[in-house]
This record gives sequence, C-alpha cells and structure tokens, in this order.
Amino acid sequence: MMKKTLIASAAIAAITIGANFSIAQQTKPPIAGMVAEEAALLYDGVVTKIDAPTRTVTLKSKDGETSIVAGPEVKNFAQIKVGDHFDVVYELAVAIELVKVKNAGVRSEEVTSSTVTAPKGDKPGMVTSNVITAVANVIAIDKAKKIVSLKGPQGNVIKVKVKNPDLMKDIAVNDQVKVVYAQAIAAVVTAPVAKK
Repeated sequence: MMKKTLIASAAIAAITIGANFSIAQQTKPPIAGMVAEEAALLYDGVVTKIDAPTRTVTLKSKDGETSIVAGPEVKNFAQIKVGDHFDVVYELAVAIELVKVKNAGVRSEEVTSSTVTAPKGDKPGMVTSNVITAVANVIAIDKAKKIVSLKGPQGNVIKVKVKNPDLMKDIAVNDQVKVVYAQAIAAVVTAPVAKK
C-alpha cells in the first residue's frame, strides 16, 4: 500500500506543480479538463541475498535472478532484509487543460524534475517525477468516440478520451492547447506481509 501511496502522491504533486505554469500568450480561461492514466509494474521481485560490503542485492522474480549494486543515492540500505519485496512502478497522468493559446503556430515544451526519497529509518524508496508542460495542436476531433488527437512539440500524437462530450463544443481542429503530463517512476522496498 505504501508503494501506491508514494506514486499517487508524486503524480498528484507533479500535476499540481505543472498546473501552476502559465503561458504568457494565454487568451481564454480553460474550457475543458481531461485525464488519461497509465500505470505499469515494471519489476516485481524478492530480495534473496545481500552483500553489505559491496552493496549488492540479489533479487528473484518470475524471470529469474538478478543482482544490482545499490549506489550511494540508495539511502537506508541497512534496512533491506532478505525476503523484502522490491517493486519498480511507472505511472503517467496526462491532464489536458485545453487552454486556448496564441503561439503563432509554435509548439513548445518545458520540463521540471524532482526526486523524493524515503525518510531516514524507513525501507529504501525513491520516486522520480517529471512534469512536462507543452503547447500542442488539436489535429483531429472524433465526437462520436469522444476522442481529441493532439500533436506535441516533438511531432508525437496522443489521443485523449473526453469523458464529457459537452466539453468538446468549443474545441476546433488547429486550436492550440496547453497540456500537462506528469510521469512518476518509483522504486520501493517493502517488508513482506505478515501471515495471519
């Protein structure tokens, strides 16, 4: 449960930070809000061996065993015990504010990053989050499927499902909108659940 709380907190904090960015060319208040979420468990393993002098931890997952060296950035190394679980989780939250902007057709991107580590004495854990604030072009609208396609600064296209179709009334192809992406990746060690 701690793992999910850390990630959710990081994603929410990242979105909140991202939402505070402003674009000088903003001409109208937000007309809609949409959210797309994605989460994936990238690694799920159990600690089988610890070599404290070399800071090497051996992990076993369904794909076999692997050893990693915990660098100096891994605080609370001494708290890791054989039998602990080690998970790496990725989470993406995309908040589309749909703030119409005038940028003379220029798409832009701004990135901020932050890292939070577990408090001293807890099991090791680290959450790194990136907030990307971008100006994107609306390139397609599918009102029947409630999907808006946006072209970002790198030329990438994302499709976002709109929950409330009324929010699409004032959106047109070629509009530019502000987009806030919040990505979080967490590596967390947790003690095994005690059997009752």
